[in-house]
Amino acid sequence: MSPDLLPDGIVILDFGGQYCHLIARRVREMNIYSEILPSDASVDDVKALGKVMRTKGVILSGSPSSVNARDSLRLDEKILELGVPVLGLCYGHQLLAQLNKGDVRKGTVKEYGSRTAYIEKAEGILEGLELEEPVWMSHGDTVYSMPSCFRVLAHTDSAPVAAFSYPEKGIYGLQWHPEVKHTVHGDRMLHNFVFDICKCASNWHPADAVEEGIRTVKKQVGKGKAVIALSGGVDSSVAAAIVGKALGDRIIAVHVDHGLMRMGESQQVKEAMERIGVNVKVIDAKERFLKRLQGVVEPEMKRKIIGEEFIRVFEEEAREFGAEYLVQGTIYPDRIESGITRHADTIKTHHNVGGLPLHMEFKGVVEPLKDLYKDEVRALGAKIGLPRDLVWRQPFPGPGLAVRIVGEVTEDKIEALRMADAIVTEQVEKSEIAGLPWQYFAVLTDTKSTGVKGDERAYGWTVAVRIVESVDAMTANFTRAPWELLERISNDITNSIPQVTRVVYDITNKPPSTIEWE
Repeated sequence: MSPDLLPDGIVILDFGGQYCHLIARRVREMNIYSEILPSDASVDDVKALGKVMRTKGVILSGSPSSVNARDSLRLDEKILELGVPVLGLCYGHQLLAQLNKGDVRKGTVKEYGSRTAYIEKAEGILEGLELEEPVWMSHGDTVYSMPSCFRVLAHTDSAPVAAFSYPEKGIYGLQWHPEVKHTVHGDRMLHNFVFDICKCASNWHPADAVEEGIRTVKKQVGKGKAVIALSGGVDSSVAAAIVGKALGDRIIAVHVDHGLMRMGESQQVKEAMERIGVNVKVIDAKERFLKRLQGVVEPEMKRKIIGEEFIRVFEEEAREFGAEYLVQGTIYPDRIESGITRHADTIKTHHNVGGLPLHMEFKGVVEPLKDLYKDEVRALGAKIGLPRDLVWRQPFPGPGLAVRIVGEVTEDKIEALRMADAIVTEQVEKSEIAGLPWQYFAVLTDTKSTGVKGDERAYGWTVAVRIVESVDAMTANFTRAPWELLERISNDITNSIPQVTRVVYDITNKPPSTIEWE
């Protein structure tokens, strides 16, 4: 492709922070292309991206490591000589400070969560901000001072140098995380860097990825056949549509009913996909899945068992169809939380990523959406003509209700949770907040409590209700649901499900929690 036709882009170097891909996500929101490279990428690796974008800037991510550790992650310093601006966030901020002879030491106080940044100079990356800004911190090391050629832009109560710049060398640092929504004006900070400092133009659009996805599938599968794992959510549905365009009748869509679906879900999936011309084979595998889950309490083990059993079912169908490849609707957040990035901690494995067994019969796994975020996938779905109700369908984890039951999975728990979840869904979708939340569901906890039903003592389960708002599932805020809605949900659940005596509402954001409980 001619360099003149390439999109402007930002390179993100991944030092293992859980927010690394969220940085890329925020950049893409501005219609600027972004590519992630591992922290030990060479300057030649960065230059090689000139085949897909015009690199206008570099961002260094956070990390769970300390810059002062003996085996700390370093940076090819030649990247700082590329002639493009470089922004360090959290660990990246500390690393740039250290490389430029700043004083970086273990902080007297670890800052975690929302803090106030006091802006000393509202210029450059902090242009247009207030004197006091709410920011999101997550660090143990602190920058205490910088050489006189650097400009200190902000401080916090515990961090004397919370933001700095050296415009002449194109170096900028923020101790906080502007990519996290809890940094109230984080988008403005990133906007300042991308547009005012890096001089990028908004010339990339995620919906353009359809043709790229088709080319990728054709190249990987060749003349072979494939089985697609179809959950019925937007991710697997869009993947099915893209692969269908690439392979035609050399693809079969398989939906596995593992007995852990929501009420009426498998039938809804079949009908929805057939409306768009995708022939779906539904496999009733309830008995085999529940047998494997007997006595299993630990959530990671649940995910791995379900992931393995899914693969075994798909292998059986592939042998019958003569397919060598498995297609999945894996997206970026799945891979992030499963610890797929080189230096990242595992938050929880996803059944279709970290939960996959080591040995599979498939020649390869095809993931046409693996570098996209949820809203980007939805944009693709809309572009290729998927029905709106399918594009905006509420996310549902592959392991299903198994990871919304805390503790052992049993048939009576599944039935109770399925009813509770249906009540939450019905009440939210007919309420005044319909269309607002990203996700809403019930969780069956392993806590029992005393109640009174029919003038008699009852001792039953506690159901937690989770309603959150998000854009891409990387961060989320709990919904401030009306009390009347929560009261209706509570009354319906306790009146309809004899085994439940108490309903609670989850008011935790992500971070520090995840959206799902397990």
